[in-house]
Amino acid sequence: MQRVLVDELAHHVGEQITLAGWAHRQRRLSQVTFLILRDRSGLGQVVITDPAQADEVAGFAPETVLTITGDVVASAQAPGGAELHNPEIQVLAAPAEAPPIELWRPSLSMQLPRLLDLAPVALRHPRQRAVFHTSAASIAGFRAALDARGFTEIQTPKIVASATESGANVFALDYFGRPAYLAQSPQFYKQTMVGVFERVYETGPVFRAEPHDTPRHISEYVSLDAELGFITDHRDVMSVARDAVAGMVDEVHVRAAAAVSALEITLPLVPAEIPAIHFADAQHLIASATGERLDEEPDLAPAHERWLGEWALREHNSELLFVTGYPMVKRPFYTHPDPARPEFSNSFDLLFRGLELITGGQRLHRYDDYLAALAARGQAPADYASYLQAFKFGMPPHGGFAIGLERWVARLTGAANIREATLFPRDLTRLAP
Repeated sequence: MQRVLVDELAHHVGEQITLAGWAHRQRRLSQVTFLILRDRSGLGQVVITDPAQADEVAGFAPETVLTITGDVVASAQAPGGAELHNPEIQVLAAPAEAPPIELWRPSLSMQLPRLLDLAPVALRHPRQRAVFHTSAASIAGFRAALDARGFTEIQTPKIVASATESGANVFALDYFGRPAYLAQSPQFYKQTMVGVFERVYETGPVFRAEPHDTPRHISEYVSLDAELGFITDHRDVMSVARDAVAGMVDEVHVRAAAAVSALEITLPLVPAEIPAIHFADAQHLIASATGERLDEEPDLAPAHERWLGEWALREHNSELLFVTGYPMVKRPFYTHPDPARPEFSNSFDLLFRGLELITGGQRLHRYDDYLAALAARGQAPADYASYLQAFKFGMPPHGGFAIGLERWVARLTGAANIREATLFPRDLTRLAP
């Protein structure tokens, strides 16, 4: 008999069907036992009235894997409005020991390190799992938004010969006797592929050997990258970034509606045009309001990002804010300067609820400009020979951006720590599970 998911029970009232899943919880009363079965779609109720069968079920440990065949009966009190009667139960696998977590509880009340240690079991909890439903929907929305705008999905190497941004922030490895590194980003490759497809995107892991031990940093995360050619300047890139975020929100609304409800979160409204403020103007606003002296600071501190997030919500009724024109000294060598104010860049960050979510901008596209930029930073063009090939043979004006998936999901779901939005986090101390 074909398996039915528990959230489909109400569509099969009057039929005999088969469920499969895990023993989530049971409640034994004087005349009846209720067995709650969990599968990927949710929780379903099985009604047991035979005393001998109830005794057998009482011996099931939580997380026993079962198939159950029975008759579907409408019931207003049951999850989803239907339940299974007259069950025939088969045990597919019994736990070797009792799970260390009570997965039937509405939430898991344990410290984050312990939760991460027990991830293979803890992630089964409906609320924990809901976080990653929003993650999967977000990736689908990112892909759909860019597919609709003529982008081609690519996959680039994660073992590279040189660092993308800084040699101090890479994981080195031995590649058949030669030095190599885990990729910090697909930046060089996605720019190169603009010369092939014009518009490209990638979803994949990146690696940062940065010794941060904060709630917003991890050493391996999923980066949602995009790059597009034939742009006028960074504002064209900002427009596509806006559409990508809107697509992510839309897909979470459609694909992960149950998760949104379970997590009791509010999805952001993405304005048709996200408000923007220049970096210098943002500094002036913050300094005027707080009395801090920021005129020599080349970046925004986390507290300043939070302040700007509150300002954007108050002044523009937006949870999203572009900050443009970051100083060139804080941007990678491939960043295009602002022609009118060359000390500032044609780049941007997108803040979401007061946290940097996206970094992007216009890139240099002329070969001679790359040689000059590398020379100004004391770097040898020979170290970037394969990367520079693309620009030697003609590249259009282009730009791109990257979204940190886990950071997005953490902010979307209200997680206090990015590790709560990461299946198996990697950081300064954690390499397992």
